[in-house]
Amino acid sequence: MTKKIFSVLLAALMVLSLGLSLASCTTNDEFKLGVILLHDELSTYDLNFINAVNEAKTALGLKDSQVIIKKNIPESEKCYEAANELVAAGCDVIFADSFGHEDFMIKAAKEHKDVQFCHATGTRAHTEKLANYHNAFASIYEGRYLAGVAAGLKLKEMDAAGKITEANKDDNGKVKIGYVGAFTYAEVISGYTSFFLGVRSEYENVSMMVQFTGSWYDEAEEKTAAQALLNNGCALISQHADSMGAPSACEDAGVPNVSYNGSTVESCPNTFIVSSRINWAPYVQYICKQTQEKKAINDDYVGTISDGSVALTAVNEKAAAAGTQERIDEVKAELVAGTRKVFDTSKFTLKGENLTSYKADVDTDDDFTPDTEVISDGYFHESEKRSAPYFDIRIDDITLLNEKF
Repeated sequence: MTKKIFSVLLAALMVLSLGLSLASCTTNDEFKLGVILLHDELSTYDLNFINAVNEAKTALGLKDSQVIIKKNIPESEKCYEAANELVAAGCDVIFADSFGHEDFMIKAAKEHKDVQFCHATGTRAHTEKLANYHNAFASIYEGRYLAGVAAGLKLKEMDAAGKITEANKDDNGKVKIGYVGAFTYAEVISGYTSFFLGVRSEYENVSMMVQFTGSWYDEAEEKTAAQALLNNGCALISQHADSMGAPSACEDAGVPNVSYNGSTVESCPNTFIVSSRINWAPYVQYICKQTQEKKAINDDYVGTISDGSVALTAVNEKAAAAGTQERIDEVKAELVAGTRKVFDTSKFTLKGENLTSYKADVDTDDDFTPDTEVISDGYFHESEKRSAPYFDIRIDDITLLNEKF
Protein backbone atom coordinates (compact mmCIF):
# COMPACT_ATOMS: atom_id res chain seq x y z
CA MET A 1 0.00 0.00 0.00
CA THR A 2 1.44 3.40 -0.96
CA LYS A 3 1.66 6.24 1.53
CA LYS A 4 -0.85 8.19 -0.59
CA ILE A 5 -3.49 5.42 -0.47
CA PHE A 6 -2.85 4.91 3.26
CA SER A 7 -3.33 8.63 3.87
CA VAL A 8 -6.60 8.65 1.92
CA LEU A 9 -7.93 5.64 3.86
CA LEU A 10 -6.85 7.15 7.18
CA ALA A 11 -8.60 10.40 6.32
CA ALA A 12 -11.74 8.50 5.32
CA LEU A 13 -11.73 6.60 8.60
CA MET A 14 -11.32 9.85 10.53
CA VAL A 15 -14.26 11.40 8.69
CA LEU A 16 -16.38 8.29 9.31
CA SER A 17 -15.43 8.28 12.97
CA LEU A 18 -16.24 11.97 13.29
CA GLY A 19 -19.53 11.41 11.49
CA LEU A 20 -20.50 8.64 13.90
CA SER A 21 -19.52 10.82 16.84
CA LEU A 22 -21.58 13.72 15.53
CA ALA A 23 -24.50 11.41 14.83
CA SER A 24 -24.34 10.19 18.41
CA CYS A 25 -24.30 13.77 19.71
CA THR A 26 -27.14 14.71 17.40
CA THR A 27 -29.20 11.80 18.68
CA ASN A 28 -28.63 12.90 22.28
CA ASP A 29 -29.35 16.52 21.46
CA GLU A 30 -32.56 15.60 19.68
CA PHE A 31 -33.77 13.15 22.32
CA LYS A 32 -36.93 14.25 24.12
CA LEU A 33 -38.75 13.02 27.19
CA GLY A 34 -42.47 13.70 27.60
CA VAL A 35 -44.17 13.54 31.01
CA ILE A 36 -47.91 13.43 31.75
CA LEU A 37 -48.96 14.34 35.31
CA LEU A 38 -52.37 13.94 36.92
CA HIS A 39 -51.98 17.14 38.93
CA ASP A 40 -49.22 19.72 39.50
CA GLU A 41 -46.79 20.90 42.19
CA LEU A 42 -49.59 21.33 44.73
CA SER A 43 -50.03 17.56 44.83
CA THR A 44 -47.30 15.88 46.89
CA TYR A 45 -47.60 12.85 44.60
CA ASP A 46 -47.01 14.80 41.39
CA LEU A 47 -44.37 17.05 42.97
CA ASN A 48 -42.42 13.89 43.77
CA PHE A 49 -42.42 13.03 40.04
CA ILE A 50 -41.46 16.56 39.04
CA ASN A 51 -38.48 16.45 41.40
CA ALA A 52 -37.46 13.04 40.01
CA VAL A 53 -37.64 14.25 36.41
CA ASN A 54 -35.53 17.29 37.24
CA GLU A 55 -32.98 15.12 39.03
CA ALA A 56 -32.79 12.73 36.08
CA LYS A 57 -32.57 15.62 33.61
CA THR A 58 -29.52 16.96 35.43
CA ALA A 59 -27.90 13.53 35.69
CA LEU A 60 -28.42 12.85 31.98
CA GLY A 61 -27.33 16.31 30.87
CA LEU A 62 -30.62 17.05 29.13
CA LYS A 63 -31.54 20.62 28.27
CA ASP A 64 -34.84 22.17 29.37
CA SER A 65 -36.07 21.94 25.78
CA GLN A 66 -35.59 18.16 25.84
CA VAL A 67 -38.13 17.61 28.64
CA ILE A 68 -41.80 18.48 28.12
CA ILE A 69 -44.13 18.19 31.12
CA LYS A 70 -47.90 18.30 30.78
CA LYS A 71 -49.65 18.94 34.11
CA ASN A 72 -53.23 18.50 35.31
CA ILE A 73 -54.04 15.80 32.75
CA PRO A 74 -57.13 13.86 33.94
CA GLU A 75 -57.65 10.12 33.65
CA SER A 76 -59.68 10.50 30.47
CA GLU A 77 -59.34 10.96 26.72
CA LYS A 78 -57.35 14.08 27.64
CA CYS A 79 -54.44 11.75 28.46
CA TYR A 80 -54.55 10.23 24.97
CA GLU A 81 -54.63 13.73 23.47
CA ALA A 82 -51.68 14.80 25.62
CA ALA A 83 -49.73 11.70 24.53
CA ASN A 84 -50.38 12.51 20.87
CA GLU A 85 -49.24 16.10 21.41
CA LEU A 86 -46.00 14.83 22.95
CA VAL A 87 -45.46 12.49 20.00
CA ALA A 88 -46.00 15.43 17.63
CA ALA A 89 -43.48 17.44 19.65
CA GLY A 90 -40.85 14.78 18.91
CA CYS A 91 -40.75 12.91 22.22
CA ASP A 92 -38.95 9.57 22.08
CA VAL A 93 -40.28 8.29 25.40
CA ILE A 94 -43.48 9.35 27.17
CA PHE A 95 -44.15 8.70 30.84
CA ALA A 96 -47.51 9.02 32.67
CA ASP A 97 -47.91 8.94 36.43
CA SER A 98 -51.45 7.86 37.36
CA PHE A 99 -53.28 4.52 37.38
CA GLY A 100 -56.22 5.79 35.34
CA HIS A 101 -53.95 6.98 32.52
CA GLU A 102 -53.24 3.40 31.49
CA ASP A 103 -56.00 2.77 28.92
CA PHE A 104 -55.12 5.96 27.08
CA MET A 105 -51.38 5.30 27.14
CA ILE A 106 -51.96 1.83 25.67
CA LYS A 107 -54.16 3.33 22.95
CA ALA A 108 -51.41 5.81 22.02
CA ALA A 109 -48.72 3.11 22.18
CA LYS A 110 -50.59 0.97 19.65
CA GLU A 111 -50.71 3.89 17.24
CA HIS A 112 -47.10 5.11 17.67
CA LYS A 113 -44.91 2.02 17.71
CA ASP A 114 -41.68 4.01 17.30
CA VAL A 115 -42.24 5.81 20.63
CA GLN A 116 -41.74 4.22 24.05
CA PHE A 117 -44.65 4.62 26.49
CA CYS A 118 -43.97 4.10 30.20
CA HIS A 119 -46.56 4.19 32.94
CA ALA A 120 -46.41 4.30 36.73
CA THR A 121 -48.77 2.09 38.79
CA GLY A 122 -50.35 0.29 35.83
CA THR A 123 -51.00 -3.43 35.59
CA ARG A 124 -51.31 -4.46 31.93
CA ALA A 125 -47.88 -4.28 30.30
CA HIS A 126 -47.14 -7.98 30.88
CA THR A 127 -50.48 -9.03 29.37
CA GLU A 128 -50.70 -6.49 26.51
CA LYS A 129 -47.25 -7.58 25.31
CA LEU A 130 -46.53 -4.40 23.35
CA ALA A 131 -42.85 -3.83 22.65
CA ASN A 132 -43.28 -0.11 23.36
CA TYR A 133 -45.50 -0.14 26.47
CA HIS A 134 -44.16 -0.65 30.01
CA ASN A 135 -45.25 -0.47 33.66
CA ALA A 136 -43.20 0.57 36.67
CA PHE A 137 -43.54 0.73 40.42
CA ALA A 138 -41.34 0.23 43.49
CA SER A 139 -41.38 -1.79 46.69
CA ILE A 140 -42.86 1.19 48.55
CA TYR A 141 -44.42 -1.25 51.00
CA GLU A 142 -40.92 -1.48 52.50
CA GLY A 143 -40.81 2.30 52.93
CA ARG A 144 -44.28 2.39 54.46
CA TYR A 145 -43.30 -0.43 56.81
CA LEU A 146 -40.29 1.59 57.98
CA ALA A 147 -42.51 4.64 58.45
CA GLY A 148 -44.76 2.36 60.52
CA VAL A 149 -41.77 1.40 62.66
CA ALA A 150 -41.29 5.09 63.43
CA ALA A 151 -44.99 5.41 64.27
CA GLY A 152 -44.87 2.37 66.56
CA LEU A 153 -41.96 3.84 68.47
CA LYS A 154 -43.93 7.07 68.91
CA LEU A 155 -46.94 5.19 70.29
CA LYS A 156 -44.67 3.32 72.71
CA GLU A 157 -43.22 6.63 73.90
CA MET A 158 -46.69 8.18 74.25
CA ASP A 159 -47.91 5.17 76.22
CA ALA A 160 -44.94 5.28 78.59
CA ALA A 161 -45.55 9.00 79.16
CA GLY A 162 -49.22 8.43 80.00
CA LYS A 163 -50.43 10.25 76.86
CA ILE A 164 -52.63 7.37 75.70
CA THR A 165 -56.12 7.71 77.17
CA GLU A 166 -59.16 5.44 77.23
CA ALA A 167 -60.61 7.53 74.41
CA ASN A 168 -57.69 6.32 72.27
CA LYS A 169 -58.60 2.65 72.78
CA ASP A 170 -61.08 0.41 70.98
CA ASP A 171 -63.51 -2.01 72.62
CA ASN A 172 -60.72 -4.60 72.94
CA GLY A 173 -58.39 -2.18 74.68
CA LYS A 174 -56.15 -1.71 71.66
CA VAL A 175 -54.78 1.74 70.83
CA LYS A 176 -56.46 3.19 67.74
CA ILE A 177 -54.53 4.76 64.89
CA GLY A 178 -55.98 6.19 61.68
CA TYR A 179 -55.22 6.16 57.97
CA VAL A 180 -56.58 8.40 55.21
CA GLY A 181 -56.78 6.41 51.97
CA ALA A 182 -57.79 7.49 48.49
CA PHE A 183 -59.42 4.37 47.03
CA THR A 184 -59.90 0.72 47.95
CA TYR A 185 -57.39 -0.35 45.29
CA ALA A 186 -54.80 -3.01 46.04
CA GLU A 187 -52.15 -0.28 45.92
CA VAL A 188 -53.78 1.50 48.86
CA ILE A 189 -54.57 -1.72 50.75
CA SER A 190 -50.97 -2.87 50.34
CA GLY A 191 -49.79 0.51 51.59
CA TYR A 192 -51.92 0.82 54.69
CA THR A 193 -51.35 -2.83 55.62
CA SER A 194 -47.56 -2.56 55.36
CA PHE A 195 -47.67 0.62 57.45
CA PHE A 196 -49.82 -1.11 60.08
CA LEU A 197 -47.52 -4.14 60.22
CA GLY A 198 -44.57 -1.81 60.73
CA VAL A 199 -46.38 -0.10 63.61
CA ARG A 200 -47.26 -3.42 65.20
CA SER A 201 -43.70 -4.70 64.94
CA GLU A 202 -42.79 -2.06 67.56
CA TYR A 203 -46.08 -1.59 69.44
CA GLU A 204 -48.25 -4.68 69.35
CA ASN A 205 -51.39 -3.46 71.13
CA VAL A 206 -52.79 -1.47 68.21
CA SER A 207 -55.70 -1.42 65.76
CA MET A 208 -56.30 0.84 62.77
CA MET A 209 -59.23 2.67 61.18
CA VAL A 210 -59.18 3.66 57.51
CA GLN A 211 -61.24 6.50 56.08
CA PHE A 212 -61.38 6.76 52.26
CA THR A 213 -61.80 9.96 50.26
CA GLY A 214 -62.64 8.66 46.77
CA SER A 215 -59.97 10.94 45.28
CA TRP A 216 -56.21 11.00 44.98
CA TYR A 217 -56.13 14.73 45.63
CA ASP A 218 -58.84 16.62 47.49
CA GLU A 219 -57.53 18.71 50.35
CA ALA A 220 -60.92 19.45 51.88
CA GLU A 221 -62.01 15.80 51.73
CA GLU A 222 -58.69 14.59 53.13
CA LYS A 223 -58.91 17.02 56.03
CA THR A 224 -62.48 15.90 56.69
CA ALA A 225 -61.37 12.26 56.65
CA ALA A 226 -58.55 12.99 59.10
CA GLN A 227 -60.96 14.86 61.35
CA ALA A 228 -63.31 11.86 61.37
CA LEU A 229 -60.42 9.69 62.53
CA LEU A 230 -59.45 12.22 65.19
CA ASN A 231 -63.05 12.31 66.40
CA ASN A 232 -62.86 8.51 66.71
CA GLY A 233 -59.94 8.89 69.11
CA CYS A 234 -57.06 7.90 66.86
CA ALA A 235 -53.76 8.58 68.58
CA LEU A 236 -51.74 8.86 65.34
CA ILE A 237 -52.61 9.23 61.66
CA SER A 238 -50.95 8.35 58.36
CA GLN A 239 -52.14 8.65 54.78
CA HIS A 240 -52.16 7.57 51.17
CA ALA A 241 -53.54 10.77 49.71
CA ASP A 242 -51.75 13.67 48.09
CA SER A 243 -52.57 16.95 49.81
CA MET A 244 -51.79 18.70 53.08
CA GLY A 245 -55.34 18.00 54.31
CA ALA A 246 -54.53 15.22 56.78
CA PRO A 247 -51.18 16.60 58.03
CA SER A 248 -52.67 20.04 58.69
CA ALA A 249 -55.59 18.51 60.62
CA CYS A 250 -53.09 16.60 62.76
CA GLU A 251 -51.01 19.70 63.39
CA ASP A 252 -54.10 21.62 64.46
CA ALA A 253 -55.04 18.81 66.85
CA GLY A 254 -51.52 18.13 68.10
CA VAL A 255 -51.70 14.49 66.97
CA PRO A 256 -48.59 12.76 65.49
CA ASN A 257 -48.63 12.28 61.71
CA VAL A 258 -46.74 10.14 59.20
CA SER A 259 -47.14 11.64 55.73
CA TYR A 260 -46.37 10.40 52.23
CA ASN A 261 -44.28 11.58 49.25
CA GLY A 262 -42.39 14.26 51.11
CA SER A 263 -41.67 16.03 54.34
CA THR A 264 -44.36 18.27 55.84
CA VAL A 265 -42.11 19.45 58.65
CA GLU A 266 -42.18 23.08 57.50
CA SER A 267 -45.96 23.29 57.84
CA CYS A 268 -46.33 20.71 60.62
CA PRO A 269 -43.22 21.07 62.81
CA ASN A 270 -44.84 19.73 65.97
CA THR A 271 -46.51 16.57 64.61
CA PHE A 272 -44.69 15.39 61.45
CA ILE A 273 -42.56 12.31 62.19
CA VAL A 274 -41.34 10.95 58.84
CA SER A 275 -42.48 10.27 55.29
CA SER A 276 -41.81 7.52 52.78
CA ARG A 277 -41.78 7.99 49.04
CA ILE A 278 -40.86 6.35 45.76
CA ASN A 279 -37.79 7.95 44.26
CA TRP A 280 -38.58 7.85 40.54
CA ALA A 281 -35.27 9.35 39.39
CA PRO A 282 -33.54 5.97 38.81
CA TYR A 283 -36.43 4.82 36.61
CA VAL A 284 -36.56 8.03 34.59
CA GLN A 285 -32.83 7.73 33.92
CA TYR A 286 -33.25 4.06 33.02
CA ILE A 287 -36.01 4.60 30.41
CA CYS A 288 -34.14 7.52 28.85
CA LYS A 289 -30.88 5.58 28.56
CA GLN A 290 -32.54 2.43 27.26
CA THR A 291 -34.43 4.43 24.63
CA GLN A 292 -31.36 6.37 23.51
CA GLU A 293 -29.35 3.17 23.24
CA LYS A 294 -32.25 1.38 21.48
CA LYS A 295 -32.37 -1.27 24.18
CA ALA A 296 -35.48 -2.98 25.54
CA ILE A 297 -37.28 -1.55 28.57
CA ASN A 298 -38.48 -3.99 31.23
CA ASP A 299 -42.24 -4.60 31.00
CA ASP A 300 -42.58 -4.54 34.80
CA TYR A 301 -39.85 -2.53 36.48
CA VAL A 302 -39.69 -2.66 40.28
CA GLY A 303 -37.39 -0.23 42.05
CA THR A 304 -36.28 -1.31 45.52
CA ILE A 305 -35.09 0.06 48.80
CA SER A 306 -31.65 -1.37 47.93
CA ASP A 307 -31.24 0.69 44.74
CA GLY A 308 -32.56 3.92 46.24
CA SER A 309 -35.98 3.80 44.56
CA VAL A 310 -37.66 3.67 47.98
CA ALA A 311 -36.68 6.45 50.34
CA LEU A 312 -37.57 8.06 53.64
CA THR A 313 -37.28 11.72 54.54
CA ALA A 314 -35.21 12.86 57.48
CA VAL A 315 -36.83 12.06 60.81
CA ASN A 316 -38.26 15.09 62.58
CA GLU A 317 -36.62 14.65 65.98
CA LYS A 318 -38.92 17.24 67.54
CA ALA A 319 -41.92 14.95 67.04
CA ALA A 320 -40.37 11.47 66.74
CA ALA A 321 -39.48 9.17 69.62
CA ALA A 322 -35.86 9.05 70.72
CA GLY A 323 -33.78 6.56 68.75
CA THR A 324 -36.15 6.46 65.78
CA GLN A 325 -33.53 6.91 63.05
CA GLU A 326 -31.30 4.26 64.57
CA ARG A 327 -34.16 1.77 64.69
CA ILE A 328 -35.19 2.56 61.12
CA ASP A 329 -31.62 1.89 60.01
CA GLU A 330 -31.60 -1.48 61.81
CA VAL A 331 -34.88 -2.65 60.30
CA LYS A 332 -33.93 -1.36 56.85
CA ALA A 333 -30.77 -3.47 56.97
CA GLU A 334 -32.90 -6.54 57.72
CA LEU A 335 -35.23 -5.78 54.81
CA VAL A 336 -32.28 -5.34 52.44
CA ALA A 337 -30.71 -8.58 53.68
CA GLY A 338 -34.02 -10.41 53.28
CA THR A 339 -34.07 -11.54 56.91
CA ARG A 340 -37.29 -9.61 57.53
CA LYS A 341 -40.30 -9.73 55.22
CA VAL A 342 -42.97 -7.04 55.31
CA PHE A 343 -45.82 -9.46 54.59
CA ASP A 344 -44.62 -12.30 56.79
CA THR A 345 -47.78 -14.40 57.09
CA SER A 346 -47.03 -15.26 60.72
CA LYS A 347 -47.49 -11.57 61.57
CA PHE A 348 -51.12 -11.13 60.51
CA THR A 349 -54.37 -13.07 60.38
CA LEU A 350 -57.51 -13.14 58.27
CA LYS A 351 -60.59 -14.07 60.33
CA GLY A 352 -58.28 -15.36 63.03
CA GLU A 353 -56.24 -17.62 60.75
CA ASN A 354 -52.74 -17.30 59.31
CA LEU A 355 -52.66 -17.72 55.53
CA THR A 356 -50.65 -20.43 53.82
CA SER A 357 -52.06 -19.88 50.33
CA TYR A 358 -53.59 -16.97 48.45
CA LYS A 359 -54.35 -16.25 44.82
CA ALA A 360 -54.10 -12.64 43.72
CA ASP A 361 -55.36 -10.83 40.65
CA VAL A 362 -52.07 -10.42 38.79
CA ASP A 363 -53.20 -10.83 35.17
CA THR A 364 -55.93 -8.20 35.48
CA ASP A 365 -59.25 -8.78 33.73
CA ASP A 366 -62.59 -6.98 33.93
CA ASP A 367 -63.70 -9.14 36.86
CA PHE A 368 -60.36 -8.88 38.73
CA THR A 369 -60.20 -12.67 38.85
CA PRO A 370 -57.61 -14.13 41.27
CA ASP A 371 -55.19 -16.06 39.07
CA THR A 372 -51.74 -16.37 40.65
CA GLU A 373 -50.50 -18.03 43.84
CA VAL A 374 -48.51 -15.40 45.78
CA ILE A 375 -47.75 -16.96 49.16
CA SER A 376 -44.73 -19.21 49.58
CA ASP A 377 -41.79 -19.53 51.96
CA GLY A 378 -43.88 -17.96 54.72
CA TYR A 379 -44.64 -14.60 53.13
CA PHE A 380 -46.78 -12.83 50.54
CA HIS A 381 -44.63 -12.06 47.48
CA GLU A 382 -45.74 -8.51 46.73
CA SER A 383 -44.70 -6.92 43.39
CA GLU A 384 -42.74 -9.98 42.28
CA LYS A 385 -45.30 -11.21 39.73
CA ARG A 386 -45.86 -7.73 38.26
CA SER A 387 -44.68 -4.29 39.32
CA ALA A 388 -47.96 -2.82 40.61
CA PRO A 389 -49.12 -3.98 44.06
CA TYR A 390 -51.69 -6.78 44.28
CA PHE A 391 -51.89 -7.29 48.06
CA ASP A 392 -55.64 -6.85 48.63
CA ILE A 393 -56.17 -8.86 51.83
CA ARG A 394 -58.26 -7.13 54.48
CA ILE A 395 -56.47 -8.40 57.54
CA ASP A 396 -57.76 -8.50 61.09
CA ASP A 397 -57.45 -5.41 63.34
CA ILE A 398 -57.95 -2.97 60.45
CA THR A 399 -61.44 -1.47 60.17
CA LEU A 400 -62.67 0.34 57.05
CA LEU A 401 -64.98 3.13 58.15
CA ASN A 402 -66.24 3.77 54.63
CA GLU A 403 -65.50 2.48 51.13
CA LYS A 404 -65.20 4.76 48.12
CA PHE A 405 -63.96 3.44 44.79
